[in-house]
Amino acid sequence: MSFAPSKNLQQEVAELISHYPDGESRSASLMVLHAIQDEAGYISTEAMQWAAGEIGIKPLNLYELVTFYPMLREEQLGKFVLKVCRTLSCAMAGGKELHENLCNKLKLDPNAHGPQTTADGKFSIEFAECLASCGTGPVMMCNDDFHEAVTEAKANEILEGCK
Repeated sequence: MSFAPSKNLQQEVAELISHYPDGESRSASLMVLHAIQDEAGYISTEAMQWAAGEIGIKPLNLYELVTFYPMLREEQLGKFVLKVCRTLSCAMAGGKELHENLCNKLKLDPNAHGPQTTADGKFSIEFAECLASCGTGPVMMCNDDFHEAVTEAKANEILEGCK
């Protein structure tokens, strides 16, 4: 698969890089990667190569960032990304069971590590570290929507609401 940045992405990246003096464009790396991911849904090897050329660094420098930061993705996720908190408070409130129920409903492996995507590409699910609502667990996100005290019934409603 090849990567072809849109005209909007090219302009956005040029704008981001322009905020740094000569020799400091590397500082725009994270913002450039986010812009690519916002447009494409993930950051391919080809996209890293293109971005590295624009920034004036080696693709390896971007690969290091993509593989370090959990919010950056090397793979396309589903249209709806479900994140279930797995930290202690949510685990004690039923986060593991919530994740397992969602995986079973979506026909995914509840014991697999990392994000998983349904065969139709509609849903991806993954555990997340703290989602910052320890008193209202278990918590989950569906894309940018935050849900607290998620029961199995509430999780089913969330899934049904994904159109």
